[in-house]
Amino acid sequence: MIDVYQNKGRFLYKYAGSFLEEAAKLCFKEKYPDSCSRRIPNTEGQKPKMFEIDCVVGQEALEIKWRDATTDGDHITKEHTRLKAVKNAGFHPIRIMFYYPNRQQAIRIQQTLQTLYEGMGGEYHFGDAAWSYIKVKTNVDLFAILKELADEPATQNEN
Repeated sequence: MIDVYQNKGRFLYKYAGSFLEEAAKLCFKEKYPDSCSRRIPNTEGQKPKMFEIDCVVGQEALEIKWRDATTDGDHITKEHTRLKAVKNAGFHPIRIMFYYPNRQQAIRIQQTLQTLYEGMGGEYHFGDAAWSYIKVKTNVDLFAILKELADEPATQNEN
């Protein structure tokens, strides 16, 4: 059963999570045709040499996550370094995360990341606030669209 749950989780993360992140980027692309992903140099350390910004809209650097359940302490260090590099590149950092983790250690890391974003003048939106942020900024109700798709009955090809 553990293997089954792990495989379901891998599938969900790899496919459904990636789909949600890409759908969110498309919402911004529709509203802001010049928006794009962009790589910036790591001005704060050696590794990695570059950071990717998921979506740049004007001077806003959006980090879009469907969920972040990591519990690795290095994750905070890397994220802090990434935030500094984003600021050094002249961008306003914004994190959009649709689903909050449920394990205590992962929740503590997200709370730390929220403090980092806010401490650097950035924004951190998660859960309902993330869905709302997308709707307000792009005029696309992504949550309603996905819910409608999920509620559609599956059709089978009759051939």
